Amino acid sequence: MVVSGDLFIFYGLLKQGAAGAPAHIPLDKAGVFLGPCEFEGEMFDAGGYPGVRVGVKTCMGQLYRLDDISILPALDAFEDCDMADPDASLYQRRRVTYSNGPADTSSGMAWVYWYVAPSSHMPLMKSGNWPLDGVRKDRGVLCDV
Repeated sequence: MVVSGDLFIFYGLLKQGAAGAPAHIPLDKAGVFLGPCEFEGEMFDAGGYPGVRVGVKTCMGQLYRLDDISILPALDAFEDCDMADPDASLYQRRRVTYSNGPADTSSGMAWVYWYVAPSSHMPLMKSGNWPLDGVRKDRGVLCDV
């Protein structure tokens, strides 16, 4: 259950300054962007937006503290996340361990939107970092899983 003050990791269109960010979700008013972070997974291009699934690569994101949980339904809707019906969703919220990067050994737990639909055919992002402008410079390779 998400409570006020919980941390989220945004790694795609919800990142601060991202092209294609949803204007109807007031992230700047509902919480605070805390800075870059890293977490373990496998990032891929889901067709104009990223997804992350289980993996051992480093993924990059932005850590965000959610203070006003009244926007959670809008976040879930944007991410096509129905926690009551995972089979009908593209994403599910999961808690993961994050770190603040190689120069900072501090870590913690945060929510991330995990891609749960079939994704083995989608190209991996070698860099693990979705660009703010949405234009991939890292074309990756086709997933072999």
